[in-house]
Amino acid sequence: MRIFRPSILTLAVSAAFSPLTWAQQTSVADTPADTEIIAVTGSRIKRQGDTPSPVQELDLEALNQTGAVSLGEVLQELPSVGASLNSNGSAGTSHGSSSMNLRNLGENRSLVLVNGHRWVNGAGTRGFRDFVDLNTIPQAIVKRVEVLQDGATAIYGADAIAGVVNIYTHNDFVGTSAKAYYGQSSEGDRETLNLDVLFGKDIGDSNLMVAASYSDQKPIYTQDRELTAIPLNGLSEGTPEGLFRESSLASVLDFSIPTAGITRNPDSNGNNLGSWRAATADDQFNRYYNNYVVGPSQRMSLYAQALVPFDAVNLRVEALYNSRESDQQFSSALSSVRGGSRGFVIANDAQVNPFGVEFSGSDFRHTSFMQENGYRINAQQVETTRLGVGLDGELNIGHGWSWDGFLSWAKNEGTFKSNNQVHLDKLALGLRACDSSGISADVSDLAAGCVPVNLFDTLSAEMVDYINFTGKDKNQASQVDFTLNITGSLFELPAGDLAMAAGIEYRRERGLDVPDDIINSAPRVNTYQTTSSAPRTGTDGEYDLKEAYIELSIPLLDEAPLAHRLEMSLASRYSDYSTFGSTTNSKVGLLYSPLQGLSLRATWAEGFRAPSILELYEGQRQSFAPVLDPCSANKSLPGCTGVPSDYSQGESNVQLTTGGNGLLQPETSENLSFGLVLIPTFMDDFSLTLDWYDIEIDNTISTFGAQNLLDLCASQARNCEVISRAASGEIDNILDGPVNLNSTKTAGMDMLMRYGLATDSGDVDFSLNMSRLREFETSTTLSDGTVQVEDKVGNAYLREAFPKWRGSFSAKWQQGPWALNYNLRHIGDSTETFQDEQRHIGTVVYHNVSVSYDIDEAMRVKFGINNLADKQPPISLSNPNINFDQNTYNPVGRFFYLQLSYDM
Repeated sequence: MRIFRPSILTLAVSAAFSPLTWAQQTSVADTPADTEIIAVTGSRIKRQGDTPSPVQELDLEALNQTGAVSLGEVLQELPSVGASLNSNGSAGTSHGSSSMNLRNLGENRSLVLVNGHRWVNGAGTRGFRDFVDLNTIPQAIVKRVEVLQDGATAIYGADAIAGVVNIYTHNDFVGTSAKAYYGQSSEGDRETLNLDVLFGKDIGDSNLMVAASYSDQKPIYTQDRELTAIPLNGLSEGTPEGLFRESSLASVLDFSIPTAGITRNPDSNGNNLGSWRAATADDQFNRYYNNYVVGPSQRMSLYAQALVPFDAVNLRVEALYNSRESDQQFSSALSSVRGGSRGFVIANDAQVNPFGVEFSGSDFRHTSFMQENGYRINAQQVETTRLGVGLDGELNIGHGWSWDGFLSWAKNEGTFKSNNQVHLDKLALGLRACDSSGISADVSDLAAGCVPVNLFDTLSAEMVDYINFTGKDKNQASQVDFTLNITGSLFELPAGDLAMAAGIEYRRERGLDVPDDIINSAPRVNTYQTTSSAPRTGTDGEYDLKEAYIELSIPLLDEAPLAHRLEMSLASRYSDYSTFGSTTNSKVGLLYSPLQGLSLRATWAEGFRAPSILELYEGQRQSFAPVLDPCSANKSLPGCTGVPSDYSQGESNVQLTTGGNGLLQPETSENLSFGLVLIPTFMDDFSLTLDWYDIEIDNTISTFGAQNLLDLCASQARNCEVISRAASGEIDNILDGPVNLNSTKTAGMDMLMRYGLATDSGDVDFSLNMSRLREFETSTTLSDGTVQVEDKVGNAYLREAFPKWRGSFSAKWQQGPWALNYNLRHIGDSTETFQDEQRHIGTVVYHNVSVSYDIDEAMRVKFGINNLADKQPPISLSNPNINFDQNTYNPVGRFFYLQLSYDM
């Protein structure tokens, strides 16, 4: 498939040089000699002053304002960033990753650059990622961050639909900088240790910089926070002692056996038939006890950078190694033992069964949490390696011409261990008292060392050693990227230099996912699956692309009546993908300053995002998602026909099958923004920016969502074919893969105000940053051809919220060696829908304070308290099991930290 778009570049250049435009020009003013000319994110042209695109900069002081020890912690609190993956929760999909979700449009529509160059996608989950994991970029090397809140496909290529995050490392650093940090919550948990060392030295004309960092963050457990101690959606059916259902028991026991089966009390002897009783509705278990509210993470990084000037060129070399270890803790494995379609049998053998009857057939079922097997722990280790070599220099072909080239190779390698799972084939053989007769498959490897397993009493250490299983998946994402750019002034116009940038880029992306062989093997004793970890298909995919772009900055007016400055920016980029053919995307920007200190700006941009390797080629895999089944509460709903009247949802986590879709088409977008910049000449240290944006994405690639599919089926009897139920009504599986939805539209406003004031009592700086979401509309084509349109503004869902307002305010006072900081973060209210009823979620405000003292010219000590009021996340019934939206709110509570820094 080939995708063509007409370029607007030629037409726009012609308009720029029309006689009417020239008639209004005046002579160009010289650039002051002491003004630095730099390239700002959103443009490859080196320039002085503003660009038509809205760019927010965070300097080193802003990055360290709240004592955050990772880049993601800082960037995710920007008002323009929506619900993002972080370390919260055990049941999320983060798996230790940290993401950036600009404009609520998704992590893979926000482009992350380092020094203007692409960064490799993440790894370490059950597969690889299709976005950058911010935890692979050590904060110790970062000097500043620029966030472009505008589409930039024409400048940087695909994925820059929502915007660009450009992370700049220290450059030409000389000296030694060290930081030691320790913090913990007011509950005595979430202990955090961070050590950073940065060293730079000039060696002749060259500069060498080396950085090392180490971070260790401990977990918070569910029982240690009132909000998460007990799931509000109810406890899970089952007990550690087990619920057993088997029709043959009626001839053995002297009491009536209910539908729920039989169980025994804790610490009773399961081999004594007198210990057993009828199960009741009270036989439930809190499987989310001792799960994580916030997971642990340990990171270590080494970074080296060399800048070497030669006669005609400058050499830049970058090398990075980063290691991350993280894990998520879950309840002990839920028993998968059932007769019938799963083929489990408990033999009539006293070693494994005290009842004297065989447990088998479709009526046999065991429901239990196998605590002796230990808590399930999913553990990740991700190693990032990146090498980059760049050359740049000046060209003697005109005014201000320069060039640069950069080649990088990077790879994220991840291992994913599933600890304390159950080898179901070994369990099945153990339940048969190790009798392999009647089994057609070769099970000699399972029979070797087989231990009879008695589920009716406490499992012995030998039984656990036999059935315990740890799976190991491997995955990686790799990238090769080469760019070559040239920029300078073509010639002088009456209003200034006509500046140009042009370049080419080649990029190759590859993703590899190798699941555990045992998990993926076919079962030989039971007929369900080999282990309690869900099998899945591996992934091996890659693509490459070749690109070329051109960008122009055209001064139209300078120092004219009612036009202090008028400038047009044009850009167009041609991309040729090995998977989808070619596309051309363009951008137009205008910057108009009617008078000094006031600028009006506007941009129009086309965007493009090709389906990622993950979206295209990911092998089918099974996972679990928390859902609330509407048919459990109301069997009369249109899509609940056939669900038994006595069905009640016993387990909120249901199986979900996802996978790639080779029929996906690329996304295209159209971005429109306009705004103003006010830096009044009559007021020192004051600035105000207001920007309005409107983004429309066509062919949006997304999953519909398990809960959405259940709700749609139940309420409208649509798309029910993707939901599989057992005869009892229990959900067996939900099929939810990526599809091209119709469109996504979002619109809103950003405001940033800064003011500084110098007084006899000290210097005071204020900053106010606000974002208003006016529209977020998704259009989805359903299986019957109808289109469902939903505006999400002001609504909350599973692990994401769309409040109308987000904001932050900061104030700093400094005098002599003392400094005080105050920071406020505001997340507006929203409404969730739970069981067809709307429920209000209130506004949340976090207050952070810190005080620092300069002991001498080199050493500073800082003490801070984050979340001063100990604000907990609001309760959300749409987020079962953990009771709050873990991608939107911070559950740590009040947090104290002490930081000692040395700069010399």
